Amino acid sequence: MDFVRTIGEEIDIEEESEDSSSDEEAVAPKAFPTNKKTGKSTFEEEFEFTEKGLVEESEWTDGLEKFVKRPTKTTLEDKIAEIRRERKRKEALEKKASLKEQTAENKDEDEPTTDAEAKKETDESGAQEEEADSDDEDSSDEDEEVGVAEMNEYWDQVKNKSVSEKRVKMQQKEEQKEKKPFFQELPEATDEAASFDQMNLSRPLMKAISAMNFRTPTPIQSRTVPIALLGKDVCACAATGTGKTAAFMLPVLERLLYKPRQAPISRVLVLVPTRELGVQVFQVTKQLGQFTEVDVCLAVGGLEVKLQEASLRKGPDIIIATPGRLIDHLHNTPSFGLTGIEILILDEADRMLDEYFDEQMKEIVKMTSATRQTMLFSATMTDKVKDLALVSLKDPVRIFVNENTEVAFKLRQEFIRIRNNREGDREAIVAALCCRTFHDHCLVFVQTKKEAHRLHVILGLLGLNVGELHGNLKQPKRLESLRKFKEAQVDILVATDLAARGLDIEGVKTVINLTMPNTAQHYVHRVGRTARAGKGGRSVSLIGESERRMLKDIIKQSKTAVKSRTVPHEVVERYRDKIDSLEEDIKTVFRLEWEEKQIQTTEKQVHKAEKILEHQAEILSRPKRNWFQTHKERMQMEAAKRLEEGEKRKGKRDMDVDESADDRMEQELQKAQLFAAREAKRGRNTVKRPGIAKKQDKNQLWIQKVNKVLKAKEKAKKQRDKKSSFSRELTSISGPSVRQLRNRANEAEMEERADEKRQSYQNKGKKRKR
Repeated sequence: MDFVRTIGEEIDIEEESEDSSSDEEAVAPKAFPTNKKTGKSTFEEEFEFTEKGLVEESEWTDGLEKFVKRPTKTTLEDKIAEIRRERKRKEALEKKASLKEQTAENKDEDEPTTDAEAKKETDESGAQEEEADSDDEDSSDEDEEVGVAEMNEYWDQVKNKSVSEKRVKMQQKEEQKEKKPFFQELPEATDEAASFDQMNLSRPLMKAISAMNFRTPTPIQSRTVPIALLGKDVCACAATGTGKTAAFMLPVLERLLYKPRQAPISRVLVLVPTRELGVQVFQVTKQLGQFTEVDVCLAVGGLEVKLQEASLRKGPDIIIATPGRLIDHLHNTPSFGLTGIEILILDEADRMLDEYFDEQMKEIVKMTSATRQTMLFSATMTDKVKDLALVSLKDPVRIFVNENTEVAFKLRQEFIRIRNNREGDREAIVAALCCRTFHDHCLVFVQTKKEAHRLHVILGLLGLNVGELHGNLKQPKRLESLRKFKEAQVDILVATDLAARGLDIEGVKTVINLTMPNTAQHYVHRVGRTARAGKGGRSVSLIGESERRMLKDIIKQSKTAVKSRTVPHEVVERYRDKIDSLEEDIKTVFRLEWEEKQIQTTEKQVHKAEKILEHQAEILSRPKRNWFQTHKERMQMEAAKRLEEGEKRKGKRDMDVDESADDRMEQELQKAQLFAAREAKRGRNTVKRPGIAKKQDKNQLWIQKVNKVLKAKEKAKKQRDKKSSFSRELTSISGPSVRQLRNRANEAEMEERADEKRQSYQNKGKKRKR
């Protein structure tokens, strides 16, 4: 959760060797956690988790499990287990054949094992493997209020002045506004509170805080809550795991307790970038408001739309949503709007304000009230005034507890160097680390969804208990994978940057980066999944030659020592050979998945056709769901945001794995480099000082106006040149053109007379000769 728990629950990370020289490959068996006082197991072995644990129950989530699709007949783990059992059987048969050959040569030795014994041995090993594998992811300045007397004096002066004097006055006002700082300083009276009792919170909230066993507020909570209760706009930045969710939810719940309840209306909107983060914020809000009558609604993608529409029509007090699903409801849910929103909160604000959510955020902000309170929270907050002006902050208070790129104090950062010609060893190194050193509570980050799925299959074939979390999975499957990892049913979770933002997963000991992320800010979010709430943790990152610049930046900004970790060359070669020997099994798993997907698609189409034939009139009478953009505009926006020109929306099929390990890692690195290059290009166009930025904006506007006039003149000139000479002379009424026409007419008459005289002279000469 977002609060710091008691000191007694801290988990100490044991110091492990940095050279990984141990050849031990067996994964240590796990035991259920025990209670320190009683010494008994916390969980019963017969206890099973159900789908009800996915999302906390509420008005609209009651009975949500019936809308979750039933699991398929065979899961990925079942396929991997079957292939591993078959592989074990083949090895046992080969061993049996070799034993028979030896006994045939040496008749005096003991008799070989019988077929029944070999079969029994293979069945026992298959049963053991089957038991070991299990199922698996956040101004315009405040208008100056002038008194009545000052306004009268002002207008008396203006009436006696000319237009030029008015312009001078307006220019002086603009200069005064430019000198005024964008951010307000934190008042000295708002010192850090030593406990929640000093925050003057209501009894229901204090009761909930006590029920959650929280005692001391974190620095971001003690500084934010008093300012937010005053109704001021907030721009807050704090390290990951410091309780930012409670920092904005406590003042929101406190203000909602004193709001009139004559008519239901939605007053608070919380926007998050990912669905999983939305579910987490929803659960924390329900826990903080368990002794209040505040209604909370979760509107994220992947869950049932009709239940969300019914809940939104009732006017819940707080709406927690992702931008895409919220816009869908705004355009397709009757009697639902954002005109009553009084507080707008952007969690992970730097992600919400980037180019991927740009158009959606403009559409949402346009529909909210202009007099709202806005709060921005993130672990890597930027100082771009242009982005902050997008959400119309009014005299915001800047609360920066930590620097933008500061990691947790108890985080141990380790880096493994990858040679220039050994990029293909990354998968083998990660496999060696997971099999030999980091057996449980390990989170592995990769760059692409395709690589996440492949690494899941590889680690599963090596006998590890693995799960995956990325955007290609359905929402129930994503929630299930994340729940299993939180409950320690899955030892290792392979994920993309989807799991790098805001998720609070308790007990994560190690974070492994297969490749470095796009920027240093993304790195802070990745390693922030461990060493949270004052606990210890470790991060292991693989660094290639093309990623050394980012490593230098991380070392320069780090306040703790950075360690170097080495993996023996022999171990890397051994695991690379293992992965190469598993390529046929990996292809088999991908082929089985593809076949099962095709069968499911066919069944879905048949079921859809049957429903259309049975309820054709009702289905055709349903209104089409609208979006704020046309299909053409949406495709153009997606094309403009692609990293590569000509990049297809859907890549190569997963079952095509003929490319080498070096090619796969090159694609992973290339994507990160392209994204970093584009971010650097955008960053060069921004100016940090607001005054200079405004002056440059004025100069740019003047240059744009001049260029516009010049282009209009050139266009008019080209149109004139296209006309014929006759049309130009006919339409021109200037003096020179009229005189020119008259002269041309006189010259023509004189030439005709001269020709007539010449002809008459010639005729006279002929007559004389005769």
